Amino acid sequence: MTATAFDHDPVMCDEIVAAFANVPAGVIVDATLGGGGHSEALLQSRPDVDVIGLDRDPAAINAASQRLAPFGDRFGCDRVSFDLLGDVLDRRGISTVSAVLFDLGVSSHQLDTAARGFSYRAAGPIDMRMDPDSTRSAADLIDHAAVDELAAILRRNADERFARRIAQAIVAARPIADTAELASIIAAAIPAPARRTGGHPATRTFQALRIEVNRELEQLPVALDAAITRLAPSGRLAVLSYHSGEDRIVASVMRDGTDPCTCPTGYPCVCGATPTLARVRDVPKRPGAAECHTNPRASSARLRVVERTAATNGQMDEGVSDGTCPA
Repeated sequence: MTATAFDHDPVMCDEIVAAFANVPAGVIVDATLGGGGHSEALLQSRPDVDVIGLDRDPAAINAASQRLAPFGDRFGCDRVSFDLLGDVLDRRGISTVSAVLFDLGVSSHQLDTAARGFSYRAAGPIDMRMDPDSTRSAADLIDHAAVDELAAILRRNADERFARRIAQAIVAARPIADTAELASIIAAAIPAPARRTGGHPATRTFQALRIEVNRELEQLPVALDAAITRLAPSGRLAVLSYHSGEDRIVASVMRDGTDPCTCPTGYPCVCGATPTLARVRDVPKRPGAAECHTNPRASSARLRVVERTAATNGQMDEGVSDGTCPA
């Protein structure tokens, strides 16, 4: 896999660079490395930072490593899921970091490679594993899950209002050969008026299956908490999310840091909770019209940024990492 084969436009790249422009010197964690586009921009814009990239897709690790090789030991990466962020930093001897970025979207490479099974636009195996070495694929769900389980997955992970109809159609059509057949079954299960609006009718189901196979919503709060814990004072966390389920989790975790008071609404605070995060309000939440025109996959992105304001458990008093990034 060459770096060129993994090329894609990093979403809201200029906004991410701007959001991290004034974080302390040190280490930035790109928790969703992909092809390395965001990491490259950050390394170019900040000569006083190093980047550690995390990704469970070996194609992404390989492509980003080639792309970012000119930066030498300023870049290092680990093939892990992002919920292991804390373990990676412990192994590298890094106590605090300057910033952490999560771009929760599927890469263009993954969507455009039919053999990965992420897309309904071309026939391919019903796979959808971000880590090809993981044991469960989307085909396992399609082949073996009961109607109730499938319907619950579609509701939970994609707010699919026709979840039960789709689940029943999938179970009735087994065995299903490939992603193209699966997309046709889903489309046929949705009432005709609904098929005429809101994009491809299989979008939500494919999204829900991918999220379930890769345990994305399960791992996300763990990863966000780990990132916040490791931020140095004035360090920032930026998250790009692409659907409501992800964004609800991101908003909830950030709210716990910016407004930790547990006192009843309308009463003075007596719990003594101190905010550890502040919202960064000078960044746009959505990509601009020009970016959406040139990169339609960016159109559903939502950016949230918070800044570390206080220490907890004494950890933040240690200061920022010295900036070295062990490979």
